Order: sequence, then C-alpha cells, then structure tokens
Amino acid sequence: MHRTLIALAVVVCALALPCRAGAQTDEIQVYDGDLSPVGTFNLTWHNNYTPKGLTTPAFPGAIVANKSLNGVTEWAYGVTPWFEAGLYLPLYSHSENLGGTYDGFKLRALFAVPHAAERKFFYGVNFEFSINQKDWSERSPSSEVRPIIGWHLKPWDIIINPIIDTDYDGWKNLDFAPAMRVAYNFSEKWAVAAEEYADYGPVSSPFTASDQSHMIFGVVNHAMKFLEFEAGIGFGLTSATDKVTIKLLLIKDLN
Repeated sequence: MHRTLIALAVVVCALALPCRAGAQTDEIQVYDGDLSPVGTFNLTWHNNYTPKGLTTPAFPGAIVANKSLNGVTEWAYGVTPWFEAGLYLPLYSHSENLGGTYDGFKLRALFAVPHAAERKFFYGVNFEFSINQKDWSERSPSSEVRPIIGWHLKPWDIIINPIIDTDYDGWKNLDFAPAMRVAYNFSEKWAVAAEEYADYGPVSSPFTASDQSHMIFGVVNHAMKFLEFEAGIGFGLTSATDKVTIKLLLIKDLN
C-alpha cells in the first residue's frame, strides 16, 4: 500500500509542478492528513475576512485585500483509506473595488498514511489544480503541492506543511509558502493553536525579509455532535502582509 501511495504521489507531482496565488487566499488551514472515511462525503466551508489589509492590488485588476471577504465550499470524498478526492466550488469574494465576484475552482487529491489522527507520526501530500479568474490570479492555471508532516504527542500536535506553488511559468519561479501549526488539545472536543502562514517568494531567489509575507494566527477548534468549527484571528508581521485577518471554517460529514 505504501509503495502504491508513493507511486501515485510521484505521478500527480509530475503533472502538477509544470503560482503564486493572487491577491487573496480562499482557505487558511494547516492540513493534518486526516481523511474522510471511505465512501463518505465531507463539506468544509471556508471564510476569511480582512478588516485591515493591503490597499494596493497585487496586480492590475486584482481584488484589493482591505475589507475583503473570501471563501469557498470544499467538497471531499473518501476514495480509499489513503486517498481523498476534493473539489473547491464555488470560490468567491466580496471586495471594495470589485464587489461580489466568482474567482474560479480547484481540484484536489490528498494522499496520506491511513488513520493519521491515531498515529504519533503521520505524513502525506496534497495536490491542487486551480482554474483562476483574472481578478484572482494573473495566470488561469496554477497548482499547489503540499507535503504534510506531523506528530501527535498528546496533548500537543505539531504539523508542518512546506508548500510549493506554481503558475506553470518555469521551475525557477516555484514559490515557497509554508504553513505550520502547534496545538494543545484540552479534550477530544476542544483545542487551541498557534499557526503561521508565510510566503518566502521564489525558491531560486527568495524575497527580502520586508517583502516576505508572515502571519501568525491564534485558533480555536471545537467538535460538536453534528458539526466542527475552526475560528481564528491572524496578525501580519511584515509590511507585505495584511495586518488583520479573521477566519472561520465549518466542517461536516454529509453521510
């Protein structure tokens, strides 16, 4: 099974690597490798609002981050104990400069060691292929490769996602945008966490420190009988980062 997982990961990686995201982010989440049960659908509704953000668009015609709302419904299906397929649709925004907009959609393939939530050490990799509208990114097709490495140390969790983005504009332009999470679990239902989301720029020529994006989030997770939620507030650490962003995720198994 592990050999099959690795082989599939290599194939998908070869297809995906050939972006920098646009002005905004549809989801703000650290992946933990937890998969939907086989034959089960899952819905995660992502929303983030930036009450105090950058006022200059990332490129002409882009959404302005300041006072913008961005989100997406993420549909997932457990295919095997180690593979989950996903669809992000619709991806939407509301901003001061463009009003309400449809921003595109994404396909996702997540491979992870089975029953990651029950393991001390877990790992996986997620691949996304995006078709972007012109207000979301300068290039329509883009992809993300998100390795997942983590430890459940009870009650602590440490999770690292060393993400690589591509706009299919050459290997030298692959963008390094890692995310990480350190969480403390009070119980099976409640957890608090610190998360960091960064963008160092192209791997071949990273941005200077002042041009890099770094945001720290304080997060609360709560699992109820029929619904889970994750809520957090983030603060930018550099002039190239939005100053304040609020996120809310609602998560539900559909059968």
